[in-house]
Amino acid sequence: MIAAPLRLILDRDALVANWRTLAAMSGPAACGAAVKADGYGLGARAVVRHLAEAGCRDVFVATWSEAMALVDAGIALSVLHGVRAADMAVALAATHARPVLNSVEQLRRWRDAGGGACDVMVDTGMNRLGIAPEDVAAGLLDGMQVETLMSHLASADEDVPLNARQRDAFAALRGRSAARRMSLANSAGIALGADYAFDLTRPGIALYGGVPGPALAGRIRQVVTPEAQILQRRRVPAGASVGYNATWTAAVDTEVAIVNLGYADGYLRCFSDRGQAGASGAVLPVIGRVSMDLTAIDVSAAPDLAEGDWLAFGYDLPATAALSGLSQYELLTGLGARFDRMWR
Repeated sequence: MIAAPLRLILDRDALVANWRTLAAMSGPAACGAAVKADGYGLGARAVVRHLAEAGCRDVFVATWSEAMALVDAGIALSVLHGVRAADMAVALAATHARPVLNSVEQLRRWRDAGGGACDVMVDTGMNRLGIAPEDVAAGLLDGMQVETLMSHLASADEDVPLNARQRDAFAALRGRSAARRMSLANSAGIALGADYAFDLTRPGIALYGGVPGPALAGRIRQVVTPEAQILQRRRVPAGASVGYNATWTAAVDTEVAIVNLGYADGYLRCFSDRGQAGASGAVLPVIGRVSMDLTAIDVSAAPDLAEGDWLAFGYDLPATAALSGLSQYELLTGLGARFDRMWR
């Protein structure tokens, strides 16, 4: 297998430390992990292995294809998007995963097919997925084997009244069904306080280095660092330009490295003339326009760098979100398939 000229360096210790921080903040509630979208792009199988070794016992994926890719991971899964009619054969046969039922139709489909253990999502104000709280109160779940009753916060990363309204609407359902546990808080929800934790929390973005609210600032470690290999080093004379549309012109003779990285890999055009790379302690600016597969770096401050050497790119998620205007979720899940993913 040919090694790629670009890689994601993934910090196992940081991932585990983030989960342990969130577990401690969850108090007596169990702390799970959302590993949908292939572990937010890091690789779900490795994420599950590392977190299971640390003590995580509740894992959440989006679809049944994601669940089946982890069939031999040795941990129980919840499938957040429930069961379509097309999913039923797989879902009924699965012994390692259960659906999170999201609608009256899904509940009936599961009950009529003789489905066993399940989770159920209740919509307390997001208006995305979930049955109505009134359905629970009216006994819709009577006779069903519900493991976890869930809801999802719409604005946990903001200090808004909707958070408390959703918490209170969800808390009012305690004891109204046979559900063994209740779960509301995502990463930002954990930071809202103990009364949002209920019995089980479901962090996602903060596991992977995202900081969705000020209460988590300074407590979450960076997990992902993109690196790219230098394809060519060249001297650009004063007055010459670099890249498409000549957006950068050398004020003086400049040493430039061209690396195998571009917007097709998730290193987006917003980093043009604004991103930074680093090597041996030197901070090296991105110059010119980021293109599909290539990016130019001013390496004048690193005279020893040559073809084949690696540059690490700044990718602290909160800082990069502020720079790019994109969400931390987009930045993380948008890192492409051409990266080798290397856990260290």
